Amino acid sequence: MIKDLNERADVSPLWTGLPMNAQLFSESVSLLQQLIKTPSFSGNEGAVADIVQRYLAGYSIKVKRKGNNLWCYNKYYDSTKPTILLNSHLDTVKPNEGYTNDPFCPEIALGKLYGLGSNDAGGCLVSLIATFLHFYCYQGLGFNLCLAATAEEENSGQNGIKSILPLLGKLELAIVGEPTLLQMAVAEKGNLVIDCISNGRSGHAAREEGDNAIHKCLKDLDWFRNYQFPQQLSGLSPVKMTITIIKSGLQHNIVPALCEFTVDIRNDDTYTQQEILDTIKKNVSCQITVRPGSLGASSVPIDHPIVKAGIAIGCKTYSSPTTSDQAWLTIPSVKIGPGDSARSHSSDEFIYLEEIKKGINTYVRLLETLPLMLINNPNKYRNEIKHINN
Repeated sequence: MIKDLNERADVSPLWTGLPMNAQLFSESVSLLQQLIKTPSFSGNEGAVADIVQRYLAGYSIKVKRKGNNLWCYNKYYDSTKPTILLNSHLDTVKPNEGYTNDPFCPEIALGKLYGLGSNDAGGCLVSLIATFLHFYCYQGLGFNLCLAATAEEENSGQNGIKSILPLLGKLELAIVGEPTLLQMAVAEKGNLVIDCISNGRSGHAAREEGDNAIHKCLKDLDWFRNYQFPQQLSGLSPVKMTITIIKSGLQHNIVPALCEFTVDIRNDDTYTQQEILDTIKKNVSCQITVRPGSLGASSVPIDHPIVKAGIAIGCKTYSSPTTSDQAWLTIPSVKIGPGDSARSHSSDEFIYLEEIKKGINTYVRLLETLPLMLINNPNKYRNEIKHINN
């Protein structure tokens, strides 16, 4: 049985060179402070990737790298065993104008660590790194661990996790680190963004000339605001459409010939994104262009062993309205981590130090409990159980 994190003060050579629990926590906080000090906007994560790579190299861990993406495996990796991916992202959004603190100053006050990316998703990243270190040298694992610290999550970029998935090898399961108050997201909404144009004809505003594009688009705006896709399952609405940008006109005395607006669409897997687009096109008159990089909805069965393991250690399950790198994965995955999604992208972002400590312990307990859940499903997970028993 995998040892508890709090029992690592033993003198077993198995753990030689790896930090104790208290040291893991202390190093996690220090590492996060270094990351906060270093700007890491999407596409420009090179400096923070260097920091993480040096930190892992300090434990003689061989780190692979492509662009600003890092990944590594447990010491006793065995290609015959199933592999679990531990993933969180290196990048942050840009600080908004509401900051009263220096977003790059990792100040600690009243148990809170402030700074851009502290909550989204630095706390998750350092907690997953600590978890990986905890298991790194253990020879009795029934599975492999692949730690991946990836780029361009915030802008769903092509040079993030998507670019390295073919290089990671066969993966059976993923734990994605995002701030969820340590609740387990078993489903995640997809994200589809469309740009719309209503066409009119310009003319002088003082005369009855032209065809006002703003007036023409009002009917479509009203439809996006009020239409409800039929709900096939209980819970949240399957599709949420929000108008987020609108622009039109050149100057006050010219009837506008164009009105452009953008719609942000979030969906679960009740409807495919093509079905959503087909419904929109049947009901509006504007021209529609789909932005590249649309993210699909994802979900994992409630009876999957990783979900059962989460419930067994006290995690609540829910469906997440936000998207993450989970959308790029085609394997079963859950989203869980310290911090609060409500703080993400907010002014004076912070994470509680206690949340990081609980995050490490939760990830460790989740992986310790997973083998028991596999054994309780002997028919479905026969191959995985074989490795655990060995």
